[in-house]
Amino acid sequence: MEEHQPRNAFDIPKVFYFEVGNTHSGSRNHLRYRVEPVDGVLHIAVWREDFCYEIAETRGLIAGTAEFPVSEDGFQQMLDYLQTEYDKPINQNE
Repeated sequence: MEEHQPRNAFDIPKVFYFEVGNTHSGSRNHLRYRVEPVDGVLHIAVWREDFCYEIAETRGLIAGTAEFPVSEDGFQQMLDYLQTEYDKPINQNE
Protein backbone atom coordinates (compact mmCIF):
# COMPACT_ATOMS: atom_id res chain seq x y z
CA MET A 1 0.00 0.00 0.00
CA GLU A 2 1.29 3.42 -0.94
CA GLU A 3 1.88 5.84 1.93
CA HIS A 4 -0.22 9.03 1.89
CA GLN A 5 1.77 11.93 0.50
CA PRO A 6 0.40 15.40 1.27
CA ARG A 7 -0.52 17.46 -1.76
CA ASN A 8 1.07 20.46 -0.05
CA ALA A 9 1.89 21.52 3.51
CA PHE A 10 -1.82 22.04 4.25
CA ASP A 11 -3.03 18.92 2.40
CA ILE A 12 -5.41 20.99 0.28
CA PRO A 13 -6.77 19.48 -2.94
CA LYS A 14 -5.39 20.82 -6.21
CA VAL A 15 -6.90 23.82 -8.00
CA PHE A 16 -9.29 21.66 -10.09
CA TYR A 17 -11.19 20.83 -6.88
CA PHE A 18 -12.07 24.53 -6.55
CA GLU A 19 -12.64 25.11 -10.28
CA VAL A 20 -15.68 22.84 -10.03
CA GLY A 21 -17.06 24.74 -7.01
CA ASN A 22 -16.01 22.66 -4.01
CA THR A 23 -15.31 24.23 -0.61
CA HIS A 24 -12.53 22.88 1.61
CA SER A 25 -11.76 23.40 5.29
CA GLY A 26 -9.03 21.99 7.41
CA SER A 27 -6.38 22.63 10.00
CA ARG A 28 -2.66 22.43 10.52
CA ASN A 29 -1.71 22.39 14.18
CA HIS A 30 -3.04 25.68 15.63
CA LEU A 31 -4.33 27.17 12.34
CA ARG A 32 -7.84 26.50 11.03
CA TYR A 33 -8.76 27.53 7.49
CA ARG A 34 -11.60 27.48 4.99
CA VAL A 35 -11.30 27.90 1.21
CA GLU A 36 -14.44 28.70 -0.77
CA PRO A 37 -14.53 29.46 -4.49
CA VAL A 38 -17.05 32.12 -5.55
CA ASP A 39 -17.21 33.54 -9.08
CA GLY A 40 -13.62 32.62 -9.95
CA VAL A 41 -12.17 33.82 -6.63
CA LEU A 42 -10.84 31.72 -3.74
CA HIS A 43 -12.11 33.23 -0.49
CA ILE A 44 -9.85 32.24 2.42
CA ALA A 45 -10.64 32.57 6.12
CA VAL A 46 -8.26 31.64 8.93
CA TRP A 47 -8.74 31.38 12.68
CA ARG A 48 -6.89 29.86 15.62
CA GLU A 49 -9.66 28.76 17.94
CA ASP A 50 -10.81 25.14 18.09
CA PHE A 51 -14.21 25.78 16.50
CA CYS A 52 -15.74 25.06 13.11
CA TYR A 53 -15.88 27.90 10.61
CA GLU A 54 -19.53 28.76 11.26
CA ILE A 55 -19.02 29.14 15.01
CA ALA A 56 -15.73 31.02 14.56
CA GLU A 57 -17.45 33.42 12.16
CA THR A 58 -20.47 33.92 14.44
CA ARG A 59 -18.23 34.61 17.44
CA GLY A 60 -15.98 37.02 15.54
CA LEU A 61 -12.94 34.75 15.78
CA ILE A 62 -11.84 34.96 12.13
CA ALA A 63 -8.23 36.19 12.36
CA GLY A 64 -7.75 36.92 8.68
CA THR A 65 -9.25 36.72 5.24
CA ALA A 66 -7.85 36.91 1.73
CA GLU A 67 -8.91 36.42 -1.87
CA PHE A 68 -7.02 34.91 -4.79
CA PRO A 69 -8.01 33.96 -8.33
CA VAL A 70 -9.03 30.36 -8.98
CA SER A 71 -5.93 29.53 -11.01
CA GLU A 72 -2.61 27.77 -10.53
CA ASP A 73 -0.97 31.10 -9.62
CA GLY A 74 -3.80 32.03 -7.27
CA PHE A 75 -3.61 28.59 -5.68
CA GLN A 76 0.10 29.06 -4.97
CA GLN A 77 -0.56 32.55 -3.58
CA MET A 78 -3.19 31.02 -1.31
CA LEU A 79 -0.69 28.44 -0.02
CA ASP A 80 1.85 31.23 0.58
CA TYR A 81 -0.79 33.21 2.50
CA LEU A 82 -1.66 30.19 4.64
CA GLN A 83 2.01 29.58 5.37
CA THR A 84 2.43 33.22 6.44
CA GLU A 85 -0.58 32.91 8.75
CA TYR A 86 0.72 29.60 10.09
CA ASP A 87 4.11 31.15 10.86
CA LYS A 88 2.63 33.93 12.98
CA PRO A 89 3.01 33.48 16.74
CA ILE A 90 0.00 31.67 18.21
CA ASN A 91 -1.12 34.65 20.30
CA GLN A 92 -0.94 37.03 17.29
CA ASN A 93 -4.51 36.93 15.98
CA GLU A 94 -4.36 39.84 13.57
